[in-house]
Amino acid sequence: MAKKKDVRVTVILECTSCVRNDVKKVSTGVSRYITQKNRQNTPNRLEFKKFCPRCYKHTVHGEIKK
Repeated sequence: MAKKKDVRVTVILECTSCVRNDVKKVSTGVSRYITQKNRQNTPNRLEFKKFCPRCYKHTVHGEIKK
């Protein structure tokens, strides 16, 4: 049987300001959140304003690849 693609997928949201400030482009200690999205309703990447404990303020967290 063919495998059916799940409609709901798990995505990782990462702080965009911490990644820009990181010189080595290594994401150690970057604020990340895990959430789910419906692939049919939101085909493009998610962006939310979330609290970043590293920046100690609310910043934009964008979806990254797994």
